[in-house]
Amino acid sequence: MKQTTVQSGYPIVPRTEVDFDLDGDIPRHWFGGDPFKTRFFDAMSTLFPEGEKFFITCVRDYRDQIRDPELQQQVKDFMRQEAQHGRVHKQFNDRLQAQGIRVDRIEAGTRDILARIRRLMPASFTLAQTAAAEHMTSIMAHGFFERQEVFAEADARIRAMYIWHGVEEIEHKAVAYDVLTNVAKAGYFLRVGVMLYTSVMFPLHVFMILRHMLQADGFSFRQRVGLWARGLHWLYGWNGLFRPLLRHYLAYYRPGFHPWQDGDMHTYQRWADAYARTGGNAVVAGNEAYAGAV
Repeated sequence: MKQTTVQSGYPIVPRTEVDFDLDGDIPRHWFGGDPFKTRFFDAMSTLFPEGEKFFITCVRDYRDQIRDPELQQQVKDFMRQEAQHGRVHKQFNDRLQAQGIRVDRIEAGTRDILARIRRLMPASFTLAQTAAAEHMTSIMAHGFFERQEVFAEADARIRAMYIWHGVEEIEHKAVAYDVLTNVAKAGYFLRVGVMLYTSVMFPLHVFMILRHMLQADGFSFRQRVGLWARGLHWLYGWNGLFRPLLRHYLAYYRPGFHPWQDGDMHTYQRWADAYARTGGNAVVAGNEAYAGAV
């Protein structure tokens, strides 16, 4: 059976020589001194090394079945980008380990959970998980970096790291989806059912890690209650971090959805232009892209 030709968006460019000075004097609470905001993003970072390996493996399950040469190349570049993301976040996570965060235990637990899912569930399910996670990370990238106020108080180096990661998530945001729908031939109900599952399990996992981090920071129970109350409002309140992303998130549930149907952003081109002009200086590129956001 002939496979559907993929829809193209931005070119996927693996960038292997990125440096964010992660060994520098980065504050413990680098997000404007706010423990909850800092640890929310730190918690996600602890999941990335094992998560990226999982995504690569789930897409690789179908690599030999791909007949479209364009999609074959996109899969290759996707895997290279994801591997680089894992390496950079591993370097960042080493800082967290030195702060008393049990990154080794978190990574081992994540690895065990993902291995168990692969043992128990079919390859189409884990590929659908990958496509769902890629949609969630790409809409966060689209949404966060177009709003200058989101990272206004963040350390410039960590902000640049997340902008770089977000740029590459946008570049390859359709790869797992195209493999899922064009090669694995997954139906609508598998796609949206796994998105519902991922939408519950991913934030739950992040919050469990965040809980450990705030305890490791030495905050009392009463202090942690206050941090959680303010932090959840920051995430989910009327003017919170995620409300502007709701429309883009819900688009995934639309029959006929494709990741390249919306989500274009000017920040991407500003970053790409600055990265090329500076010879691959990801921190300068991140700062320029952020400075030009709305």
